[in-house]
Amino acid sequence: MSEYRKEDILKIAIEEEVSFLRLQFTDVLGSIKSLELPVEQLEKALDGEIMFDGSSIEGFVEVEESDMFLKPDFATWKILPWFEGEDKMARLICDIYTIDGAPFEGDPRSNLKRVLKEMEEMGYDQFSVGPEPEFFLLKLDSNNDVTLNVNDTSGYFDLDASDTSSACRREIAKTLAEMGFEIEMFHHEVGPSQHEISFKYQDAVTASDYIQTFKHVARVVSKKYGLHVTFMPKPLHKKPGSGMHYNVSLFKDGVNVFHNPDDEEGLSDEMRHFMAGILEHARGFTAVCNPLVNSYKRLQSGFEAPRFIAWSGMNRTPLLRIPATRGAGTRAEVRSLDPSANPYLATAVILKAGLDGIKNKMDLMSPVNENLYEMSQSHLKSRDIEDLPTTLYTALKALDEDEVMQDALGVHIYEQFRKNKLAEWNSYSAQITPWEIENYLKHY
Repeated sequence: MSEYRKEDILKIAIEEEVSFLRLQFTDVLGSIKSLELPVEQLEKALDGEIMFDGSSIEGFVEVEESDMFLKPDFATWKILPWFEGEDKMARLICDIYTIDGAPFEGDPRSNLKRVLKEMEEMGYDQFSVGPEPEFFLLKLDSNNDVTLNVNDTSGYFDLDASDTSSACRREIAKTLAEMGFEIEMFHHEVGPSQHEISFKYQDAVTASDYIQTFKHVARVVSKKYGLHVTFMPKPLHKKPGSGMHYNVSLFKDGVNVFHNPDDEEGLSDEMRHFMAGILEHARGFTAVCNPLVNSYKRLQSGFEAPRFIAWSGMNRTPLLRIPATRGAGTRAEVRSLDPSANPYLATAVILKAGLDGIKNKMDLMSPVNENLYEMSQSHLKSRDIEDLPTTLYTALKALDEDEVMQDALGVHIYEQFRKNKLAEWNSYSAQITPWEIENYLKHY
């Protein structure tokens, strides 16, 4: 339930002397879009009467059916702390509706809500997500163009009070806290100039909103420090890539159904079925959770990036890990995602996969507690451990073969996503890379 009513927002806008309003939404590819309005249009916006042209948004509609309405979620009302004085700005995240008053099937946020209704029909009331997005802070050149030069050379959990990266990271966390985020931790990651900020778990829609807000805040703050934040999964050769682990759990009547105190491992049958569903559909959802050509450079590079479809309670090399916490904190950590993913779509496919496991009472494979990177191919085959797709193209082929994951996206989003990503793959495949010139030109 929203903590704000229409009257509350109108009152706050006057008291805080807000001048402008941003109505935000997310396109199929995960890009944040917004309309800016003078505050005089706030009441009209709150009534869902602001219309826009959907034909100009990637993956939405054709020009002949372009009129759409933005319906704001009052719970997302935030005053943006980096705007002051006459430029003070607030934002609202919106769902998109058609001219007929129905949720637009190409809106990723509305699509997630559709999958959540399926969850509710099964008797559950909340899917909780705790994201752990990683990112790099890179230097800009004299023209303010981004470079591949790292801003620090610190390592995992390192403390270096002198570098601007740590100051930038702290200000990102501070700004998020001012906007109501509960930050669980923030720290330097393994790679040079690589960082992570983890949020407390939230319901699926709120967690997805938080990821989008975090990305926007990180971009704004990093510019103040003369840096560029990138969520590209693998920007640096021979260095760790950036992931976005998802800690997920399912609730019924406010109780975490993944926990069973009478089970030797503290896990319920529902959790085992849910995990089995994730493993069953992992190849099918990889294109959504790892949507860039570059995503597969991270998955294939080692550095604990999971490329094998397995689970463990202690080992960090499989796709799925079960942290040691039990009780209300019992959860599965899906480790394959990266921060380039559209969070609304990624959350929808992971939830749908898990629910399919519960519906069909899928059996969970035995845990794999050895280091998967050290296993031979014959050993992996004997354990029936499959690989994730190794390219965006093979991931799209796997999505084409998984009707459950297609249903998680809906026909419109599936077709638009697939069309765009196939074009991306074809464009990449046609390139002649410096590696090819270096290795082939003189020898063939």
